[in-house]
Amino acid sequence: MPENNYPKLHNATWPGVVGKGPDSEPPIPFDTLLKMTAAAEVNGVKFDGVDLGLLGPHIDLVNSTDDDIKKLAEKLAGLKLNVGSLVAPIWGGPAMGSKEDRAVFVDMVRRACQYGKRLRELGVRPYGVVRIDSASSPENWSANPVGNTKLIAQTFREACDVAADYGERLAAEGEICWGGMHSWKTMIDTLEAVDRPNIGFQADMAHTLLYLLSDNRPEDRILPKDFKWSDRKALSEGLKTVTKALRPWTIDFHVAQNDGTVFGSGSHDKTGRHCQAMDPSGKLDIANDAGFWLRDENGKLTKAFKHICWDGCMFPNDVMMKQQTWNDILSTLIKVRELHGWVE
Repeated sequence: MPENNYPKLHNATWPGVVGKGPDSEPPIPFDTLLKMTAAAEVNGVKFDGVDLGLLGPHIDLVNSTDDDIKKLAEKLAGLKLNVGSLVAPIWGGPAMGSKEDRAVFVDMVRRACQYGKRLRELGVRPYGVVRIDSASSPENWSANPVGNTKLIAQTFREACDVAADYGERLAAEGEICWGGMHSWKTMIDTLEAVDRPNIGFQADMAHTLLYLLSDNRPEDRILPKDFKWSDRKALSEGLKTVTKALRPWTIDFHVAQNDGTVFGSGSHDKTGRHCQAMDPSGKLDIANDAGFWLRDENGKLTKAFKHICWDGCMFPNDVMMKQQTWNDILSTLIKVRELHGWVE
C-alpha cells in the first residue's frame, strides 16, 4: 500500500505575528518562518506548504504590488512550498460595526481574494480558502444577540459575494473570542443566517475544544460542570456532539493542542490555548481526535479539504526558533495523515 499523500501538510505563518508586538515579544521574520518550515523533515517527509496570514509586518496586503506577489511565489516555489488558506486582516472593521466599518471588512476580504487568485495564477496555490471572523467581541455581541447576528450575517453575505467573483470560499473561524461565533450554537446560527454557498467553518482543534465548556455562553455547554479531563469517554462524546453539528460546515482545518485553559498575549484576546505538539498537559489525543473532524459518524473520510494546517499561536519566540519545535509539529501532522489520509 502506498503511503497517504493527502491531505497535504501545512504550517502557518501567522504565529510569527499574532500575540507579538510592542506589548509582547517582537514578531518573527517571515523569511525565518518559511526557512524553518522548509527545513523541517521527519523520516524523509517534509511540509507541503504554508497557510499565510496576510498581516503586517509579514505581508502588506494594501500596498503589495504584482511584482511583490510574483517574488513571493518564486520564493515559495524555491523552497518547494505551496500556499493553502489565507487569513484576511479584517480587524479594522468589525462585522457588526457601522456601515463604514463593514465596508472596510468587505474591502479587506476583496483584497485577500485578489491576492489569493494571483497566487493561484502563479501556480503556487492549488487549494485553500480565505479565513475570516467577526472582528467583534462576545461582550459587544451579547448587547443585542439577534440584531448583531443579523449584522454579522449581512457583512459576511457581502463578503461572500465579493469572494465568489474570485472563485473563493470564506471560512469563519470558530473561536470563543469572536462575537457571534463564540459557541458552537452561535456559530451555526451565524452560518445559517449568511445563506451563501461559499461560506463555511474553519475548525481549530484547540479552539473547538473550548466549545465543549462554552465559558462565554454557559447555556451551550456540552460537558457537565463537574467534568474531569481524565474522563476520556465523556470527552469523546462531547467531541462527537460538536463535530456532528459543525462538520458539515467545515471547509478548513487546523490541527492543534489545548491544555483546557484560555490564554492571550500582546493585544490578542484570551482564547483557546495552543500547546506544543508534545505538551504532556494537552487534553487532546491529537491524531485520534482529528478523526472526529476528518471522518463522518460512520467513520468514512469526508475529504472535505485538500490540506490540513498546524496552528500554534502565541508560543514564546524561544520555542518557535527551535527547529525541533517544527519537526515535532510535522511529526504530529504525519500521524494525523497516517490515520485519516488517502492516496491520490
